[in-house]
Amino acid sequence: MTLQEIYDLALEMAIKADPRGEAQVRKLLAKLKKEYQDLPEKKKKYFDKEMLTNPYSDTRILYGNPKTPIKKVLVGIDADATEVLLADRLNQKGKKIDAVIGHHPIGIALAALHGVMDLQVDTLAEVGVPVNVSDALMRERSDTVKRRIHPSNHNQVVDAARLLEMPLMNLHTAWDNLGDKFMKKYLSGKKFDTVEEIVDFMMELPEYQEAAKGKNGPEIVSGSPKGRPGKIAISFTGGTNPSKELYIEMAKAGVGTMVDMHIPEEALTELKKLHVNVINAGHMASDSIGANIFLDVIEKRGVEIVVGAGLVRVKRK
Repeated sequence: MTLQEIYDLALEMAIKADPRGEAQVRKLLAKLKKEYQDLPEKKKKYFDKEMLTNPYSDTRILYGNPKTPIKKVLVGIDADATEVLLADRLNQKGKKIDAVIGHHPIGIALAALHGVMDLQVDTLAEVGVPVNVSDALMRERSDTVKRRIHPSNHNQVVDAARLLEMPLMNLHTAWDNLGDKFMKKYLSGKKFDTVEEIVDFMMELPEYQEAAKGKNGPEIVSGSPKGRPGKIAISFTGGTNPSKELYIEMAKAGVGTMVDMHIPEEALTELKKLHVNVINAGHMASDSIGANIFLDVIEKRGVEIVVGAGLVRVKRK
């Protein structure tokens, strides 16, 4: 495969797994294209044309010729300058790494992380939060995320890749959509009488088994193991965590148990007051689920995977 083919496949799989539905994603892309066409010429030159075909602003080829043939990649959840240097060092030892693929956004993908957060308005609607409420609160939250990231040196890793001439990409929401769809299907197929039963069922997944060995497996951080779960909400995609206020709105909508990769402490404090069960699934293992679904596909197409940077690699049939 080429670098571009890997990227295009990630987008294709992500759109098909998108919780909004493929038709809605295509509709949003068409709307954005119309907005671009209506822009004055002086603004068009600053418009990110990648957004016309890629609905996930936090997923990008960050450096490298898209036509570069890729036979072996170093893959991790957090791929930063360390992984770029590591790939270069491995190549000095004859390992022939053709590219680095990370999950968490860097470069322009980090600067635009806030752009994917609107996806959560639709996932919140699935559990009963009115769209007008989640839309207003999500705008506030995404603005906060944008301001927080804005002053960061987000191109540092990309500059390292450029100087070492190492192709680099990150697949964030692209992989999160795959993990989100997998977990929703996995947990929706079974009735749970207690919160503890949810955790036990999650622990049948090898990613969480490996995480537990490293003392980082799923854990109940709010509520009792023997408590009744009520309505379960699974949130594995949408850029980053919603605000404390949005978690409260989920509780108001009748969510009894939240399954999240990780949860901010201020939100957890409020959810405890509201007697909402919270399962902290574990960040690296949860991210690895979506990554593994994708990596299985490109591996079958001849790309060799070198595991690093927090990835819990599990191959599925």
